[in-house]
Amino acid sequence: MLMRTDPFRELDRITQQVFGTAARPAAMPMDAFRDGDTFVVELDLPGVDPESIDLDVERNVLTVRAERRPSAGDDAEVLISERPAGVFSRQLLLGDTLDTDRVDAAYDAGVLRLRIPVAEQAKPRKIPISGGETHRQITA
Repeated sequence: MLMRTDPFRELDRITQQVFGTAARPAAMPMDAFRDGDTFVVELDLPGVDPESIDLDVERNVLTVRAERRPSAGDDAEVLISERPAGVFSRQLLLGDTLDTDRVDAAYDAGVLRLRIPVAEQAKPRKIPISGGETHRQITA
C-alpha cells in the first residue's frame, strides 16, 4: 500500500492548536460587551477545574490563567487527542474608566464571566450652572 506523506502536517496541526484558525479559535475564546454601567467579559474554559483558574490585576492589565489537565491517565494509550491541555493565559488591557478594585468573577458551565463596573468618575454627572435668576443643569 502506498501512502502519501506530508512532512509539515504535524507542524500545521500544532500551530493550529496553539494559535487557532478562523473556524476553530485558540484555547480561550472571549466575548466582551457593556451592559449598562458594567463591562462584561466571558471566556470559554470547558473542562477546566475552577481551582486552577487564577485572576490577577496589575495596574490596568487583567491576566487570566487556567489549566486543563489531560483526561487520560499516564498508563492510557491515547488514540486521538484534539482537545488542548496545559496552561492557558490571556491578558486584557482595561481602560482607566473601569473600576479594577471591584471585579466580580463567576465560573459556571465552562464559562468564566467577569463583571467590571464602570468607575464613578467616568459616569456622566450633572453640573449646575448658576447665572442670573435661573439655574439649569448640563450633563457633562
